Amino acid sequence: MTENEIEAAVQATNPAGLRITPEDIDALIAEEAYYVFPGTTMTVCCLTTTTRSYVVGYSACISPENFDAAIGRQIARSEARDKLWELEGYAAHR
Repeated sequence: MTENEIEAAVQATNPAGLRITPEDIDALIAEEAYYVFPGTTMTVCCLTTTTRSYVVGYSACISPENFDAAIGRQIARSEARDKLWELEGYAAHR
């Protein structure tokens, strides 16, 4: 399921419950930066939050022949963004 499909399912079953939405997560991201280590397929994404905190995600492929910078950025960003979900979930229950 995509994030939006999950959100729709949550709204259908318990719209009044405490939750964090994909839009909440996106609103936390103030900046994003990417780096590919020279001579590798390793891509790192650093997301800077609106509170000036940082989360990092990375991606790498096994074969340099399969490396695509755009796909690497997408996977690394998704991994970093997933960490925001974890942190916000923790903060919501404090």
